[in-house]
Amino acid sequence: MKDALSVGANNAGTSASKTDGFFKDSLIKIHFPPDAEKVKNTALKLGMQKQVDDFVLSMNRAAEKASVKAAPVFVNAITSMNIDDAMKILNGPDNAATQYLQGKTQQQLHDDFLPIVKSACDSVEVTKYWTPLANAYNKTTFFTGDPKVNTDLNEYVTQQALKGLFVLLAGEELKIRKNPAARVDDLLKKVFGSLDNKQ
Repeated sequence: MKDALSVGANNAGTSASKTDGFFKDSLIKIHFPPDAEKVKNTALKLGMQKQVDDFVLSMNRAAEKASVKAAPVFVNAITSMNIDDAMKILNGPDNAATQYLQGKTQQQLHDDFLPIVKSACDSVEVTKYWTPLANAYNKTTFFTGDPKVNTDLNEYVTQQALKGLFVLLAGEELKIRKNPAARVDDLLKKVFGSLDNKQ
């Protein structure tokens, strides 16, 4: 089971870290932060469509860049699994391993991943694309009385990147369970093949 999860984690990390791995995957694409929707609407009214698009692209690029380092973080978490956990996962639903990993390691993965995402956000200059949008909106709050926006971009991108990686991991787990061709070594073939025979 550790082997299966490790294969899935590596595949998920590889898929997410490709150029457009997040940006062109409708299941995991990172969109404008919901708590900053007013910023987006104000920017669009001011003719800042390109800046909005550039900002969204930069967040996805940060997630893709950070995902290069996702697999080792996942694999490190996988090593703590015991035999009872593995049996429950093996005989559980199609996303049992992903649920296990998410439930047991979400906070640790978040804490490990946050500095990676922050570094990636700095590298692709997410703040550079965000600042003009936030400034344009914050100027209007003088007239509207609305509170100024103060979105924690590193936290938002981290949460969305992890969410996306778990979506991809669930997809990889499903492939290993259902598709014999996805079982890339003899151990996976033996373990999951035995499940096939029970169905």
